[in-house]
This record gives sequence, C-alpha cells and structure tokens, in this order.
Amino acid sequence: MQVAQQIRDIITAQFAPEKLELIDDSAKHAGHSGADPRGESHFSLLIVSKSFEGQNRVNRQRLVYGALDDLLKNRVHALALKTMTPEEWANQAG
Repeated sequence: MQVAQQIRDIITAQFAPEKLELIDDSAKHAGHSGADPRGESHFSLLIVSKSFEGQNRVNRQRLVYGALDDLLKNRVHALALKTMTPEEWANQAG
C-alpha cells in the first residue's frame, strides 16, 4: 500500500476529518538529505476535525504525530501539518 494511502487511512480512522488534504511534496526534495528514492517521503497535511476542539496547536500536532508514529519513524522524513477545528476552518474561509 502506498504511504499516502496509509496516511489517509490512519487519519480518517483516528480523527474522522471533515476535510483532509494530503500533498506529496517529495519531488521538491529529490536528491536532498532524507529524500527516499522510492518517493513518498515528504508531505503536507491539512486536517479539519472536531477532535481538535479544546486542543492547542502543539497538542494537536502531538496527536497526529502519535497516530502516524510508525510511518514517521520508518518511511516519512518530513510532515508539514495544519490542524484546524471545523469552526476555525469556516472562519478562515469566511
């Protein structure tokens, strides 16, 4: 199974997101330290979920990193996160 699909599956199961955007940024890092020749090593991830209500930014990121722990240790070199509640997302879109 592709890394991107594994990330989507884990995030969906753990956070039931209202919005999930996953971008594979690996091509931008080809040849750099940490770049995996197989690809799928650098990602940007947006999660909008009620699970983040009452959590500060650091705690939200800890939750996501905890959910993706095995992938981050073994396959993903870099993960840029944006975590929002549905209300924050609606206000941003505003």
